[in-house]
Amino acid sequence: MVREDDQVAARRRRQEKLGVVVSDKMTKTVVVEVERLVMDPLYHKYLRRRSRFMAHDEKDECKIGDRVRIEETRPVSKLKRWRLVEVVERNTDAAPVAG
Repeated sequence: MVREDDQVAARRRRQEKLGVVVSDKMTKTVVVEVERLVMDPLYHKYLRRRSRFMAHDEKDECKIGDRVRIEETRPVSKLKRWRLVEVVERNTDAAPVAG
């Protein structure tokens, strides 16, 4: 029989990403933009690459501009495969962030 500790160790560790909320217009869903740096193979210059993820926000607590941590999870809907873990930093600006 397999112990519970072995099952947890055998299961893949879930990815976590840190990003900024760019849209909160949907119910219980936020769009999070994650930025990363990639080195250009020819010019050896760092370029900014962005990815947008739809994340499940159960309590509907996120607002545009908030820095959040999201975690990979089972598919919640057609495009949602991430869920909100925590709001790292609240947006204090009154103006929304352009996406």
